[in-house]
Amino acid sequence: MTGAETEDDIPLGERKTVTDFCYLLDKSKQLFNGLRDLPQYGHKQWQSYFGRTFDVYTKLWKFQQQHRQVLDSRYGLRRWQIGEVASKIGQLYYHYYLRTSETSYLNEAFSFYSAIRQRSYYFQVNKEDRPELVVKKLRYYARYIVVCLLLNKMDLVKVLVKELSEEIEDYTQRFNTEDQLEWNLVLQEVAAFVEADPVVVLNDNNSVVVTSNRLQEGSVPPLEQGMVVGQLVLADALIIGNCNNQVKFSELTIDMFRMLQALEREPVNLAMQPSKQGTLEPNEKPAKRENPHKYLLYKPTFSQLFTFLSASFKELPANSVLLVYLSATGVFPTGNSEYEGPYDFGGVLTNTNRDVVNGETVQKRNQAQKEMHCLHPGDLFPFTRKPLFVIVDSSNSAAYKHFTNLFGQPLVCLLSPAVYPKSVQDQSQRGSLFTLFLYSPLLAFSSVCGLNSVQRGLWERAQEFLLKVYRDIGQMITQSRTIDQAFLQFFGDEFLRQLLIRFVFCSAALRLHKVFRESQSFPESYPELPKQDTVENSLLQKHVLELATMLDVQSLFWDDLLDAY
Repeated sequence: MTGAETEDDIPLGERKTVTDFCYLLDKSKQLFNGLRDLPQYGHKQWQSYFGRTFDVYTKLWKFQQQHRQVLDSRYGLRRWQIGEVASKIGQLYYHYYLRTSETSYLNEAFSFYSAIRQRSYYFQVNKEDRPELVVKKLRYYARYIVVCLLLNKMDLVKVLVKELSEEIEDYTQRFNTEDQLEWNLVLQEVAAFVEADPVVVLNDNNSVVVTSNRLQEGSVPPLEQGMVVGQLVLADALIIGNCNNQVKFSELTIDMFRMLQALEREPVNLAMQPSKQGTLEPNEKPAKRENPHKYLLYKPTFSQLFTFLSASFKELPANSVLLVYLSATGVFPTGNSEYEGPYDFGGVLTNTNRDVVNGETVQKRNQAQKEMHCLHPGDLFPFTRKPLFVIVDSSNSAAYKHFTNLFGQPLVCLLSPAVYPKSVQDQSQRGSLFTLFLYSPLLAFSSVCGLNSVQRGLWERAQEFLLKVYRDIGQMITQSRTIDQAFLQFFGDEFLRQLLIRFVFCSAALRLHKVFRESQSFPESYPELPKQDTVENSLLQKHVLELATMLDVQSLFWDDLLDAY
């Protein structure tokens, strides 16, 4: 509306258009702000609210497309305001992905974030003397980068980081703000995150190949005729990250980032059609859940962790498995107890403001008392009333060897090495070697052999070879006469089968590696695996050496074990 123009001069139809737009805009903001009040756990409470929010944003997005001319002239609609709506829709899709673990919604978030940049919706923001608008633009960049990281669009991430760096520099020069250090930290974090992979795959022209490590068709050995395994399905996973000094970005440590991808299928790309941007349809669920539902908990307190565990346990369907992944600093007991129970071995750190010395926590308390800010093995006992699959990546993973299966339900714990050789320990800021093996065995194997890069042709041959190794490991597990039945009960689920096979491969590889000498440097499990049938199986040892020979690192491995083979 121009200054000289009164409301009466505007045609009634156009006035109604502006009124309807203002109503939809206010309603959308109100619903969006209400999202943060929804409980973060539980599958049911939030779904109808999300549906209403998507519905209003669908109407708002279509409305501004249909009436752009009137809104430009009568309302004074600015391009950055359209960008804000698109950004909110991108956030909605991203949060819908977090709530459902359906990776196709990541592509939807990407399509909206991508449109904002391609159409320069935020371009004019820099010409306005309003720092709060520039902050909206910076936050948009940070959110876009997170989605690109999760979709492995690493080339684009590097471009966005460069653009974000320039935007931050411009912002801090124009406005003398207090959040300059905060934004520079964001840049440092994402740069470290992008560089976290210890080994890169190179094309013939030495450009980096981006590899995906989500579950793909044919990447997990199928169940073969005669394999007697359980019918359990992985339904829920808690991914917990509480490591001191580990690379992180946006409340995701590198270990959490890797594990969440190990529990997802490669996303279906639904977002390539341009028409898709006019439609927001999160209620169109896939016929069956593609991925287990996940909670991502960054540095949770004990009460937060216990609340999410309880919610997952409560809503776990019949014949389903709850997975708990703990990547956390170890908490060790200080006193000697006459009775060694489930609270006498320490556990892993839960969040609180306390002193940390050399990565391990220091206790200042009566030695007879147990550590309060710690998830002890005993804390998980109530949840063993249903099938439970635990992965502990910690310097005190050994505490979880002392589990007791009280209720006769399937229960397995995969435990990381407690001690690493110095050369491996020096890399721990870039993520744990154990989690790296569960995420990408070839990446981890190459890393522990000191390789910084692998040529693409060799990488693909090695991956092809590993598929054969995985099939053999699957047969070793299912044909063993002495293996605990819990392993077989979990083996029917593709995600758990992949994790078990990768765990066995990791254990076999580290046992043969010359640098790994202490028994504490080998992964362990509860219940124990029969070593001769699995991690010390002579055929598997032969495979490890064959892979080492392919990569020309055979001198790093013991091969006298195979003389009798």
